[in-house]
Amino acid sequence: MRAAADMTGELPPAVAHAVPSFAEVYRDYSAFLWRALRSLGVREADVEDVCQEVFLVVHRKLDEFTHRSSLRTWLYSIAIRCASDHRRRAHVKREAPTRDSIDASVDAPQPASVAERQALVVLDGILDTLDDAKRAVFVLYEIEELTMAEVAEAVGCPLQTAYSRLHAARDAFQAAVKRHQAKERAS
Repeated sequence: MRAAADMTGELPPAVAHAVPSFAEVYRDYSAFLWRALRSLGVREADVEDVCQEVFLVVHRKLDEFTHRSSLRTWLYSIAIRCASDHRRRAHVKREAPTRDSIDASVDAPQPASVAERQALVVLDGILDTLDDAKRAVFVLYEIEELTMAEVAEAVGCPLQTAYSRLHAARDAFQAAVKRHQAKERAS
């Protein structure tokens, strides 16, 4: 890329704004989107389906990506919409568990993985107490570590609104953690 730079050191627009291939986007961002969808309240059993929905949108619209934001921000905004759509219709198509898998034998999980799963369940439960707008800002900033400008772009709100939502989400998160800790001590 350095050879393509002009005398000012900047890349020509054609190089600076090259759209990656779908395969590159999938390879580089599938794990990020998987985590993001889980953090946005998509049940573990449904994450694969919703992730596929996200990549269907990406496949259809990748050529239309305008570079007004980073690719990661654009992908996250698609994930927000897909997760929201899924949660709205999820009550209609909940899976009913069957007793068929009870007879299957499984190895006992290690204590560390049990503790990790329990912590993730607690985190998901606390994140479920946040409304969608606060949850999206909290997850993007605190968990996915995007800049606040990228967060505002991804959720489609002014920067100050994003900061306000983050502040409110942090307060709600702290209160939920304190309630959970008090409940744990009481049991």
